[in-house]
Amino acid sequence: MFSKAVQFIKSGKVVVFPTETVYGIGADATNNEACLKIFQFKNRPAINPLIVHVSSIEQAKEIGEFNDLATKIAEKFWPGPLSIVVSLKENANIAPSVTAGLNTIAIRIPSYPLALELIRQSGVPIAAPSANPSNYISPTNAEHVTKHFKDNQEIFILAPEIYQSEYGLESTIIDTTTATPTILREGFITAEILEEVLGVKVFKVTNDVVKAPGMLAKHYSPNVPVRLNATNLEDREIGLNFGNSNLTGKFSLNLSLKGELIEAAANLYAYLRILDDYAASHDVRGIAVAPIPRVNIGAAINDRLKRAAKL
Repeated sequence: MFSKAVQFIKSGKVVVFPTETVYGIGADATNNEACLKIFQFKNRPAINPLIVHVSSIEQAKEIGEFNDLATKIAEKFWPGPLSIVVSLKENANIAPSVTAGLNTIAIRIPSYPLALELIRQSGVPIAAPSANPSNYISPTNAEHVTKHFKDNQEIFILAPEIYQSEYGLESTIIDTTTATPTILREGFITAEILEEVLGVKVFKVTNDVVKAPGMLAKHYSPNVPVRLNATNLEDREIGLNFGNSNLTGKFSLNLSLKGELIEAAANLYAYLRILDDYAASHDVRGIAVAPIPRVNIGAAINDRLKRAAKL
């Protein structure tokens, strides 16, 4: 199975594979025709760039210009759930579709061993967004990706049945090309963690200009409307609880009965999918989501929910 995935990448085809954040759908980042297939299969807007996954800092520096700050971040947090935006190296062999016309590139080293080995054995950087139709809920297990892509013979699915993505949310994205480091997408590596390590103020992006993946206003969305910070269920709603919240009706789930944000993040996409599947076969008008604290990883959870609720 693994050797076939490697062969797919080498031959300009597409592979779905697991990472510690969410499952990705990837192709050789140096092959524009292969990368365009990702956009086609996901129905992804061409203005939305892709993250490039590499297996070492040395490989990252072959395609991106790493200043001292970017190097320090990479050395501290890679491999792991953090993507670094750097200037694209002038002669980098990267497909133009990957950067969506930008002169910057987002790069990360995943920590999940199977993903790392796929990159190493393929011998090329792998461009990969989340393995789901564009704007839909990201996948965190084999069942999710199989549902979307099992009938596409041009995609090889490398998905261990027992593996659930450890973090359950996409990587933090930090831009190191600006005067001050700026978080473009929130994730497990928070601004507070980065500030402590770097010793400098880290800003958060305040506009929706698409400079990195995950910045589109509407994203991560179920097929039914999502209502945030709900304290009760309205007519024909089902509930997504957190901690001791009590959105009870004909169907509800709880992201973390103990009120633990790390557990809630890991469950978020899987539970949204369960609720969305239930809504598809029942008379449901929408999903009501209980308030979730905006501290630590809670900021990333709220970011994903805000985009999921966007009309």
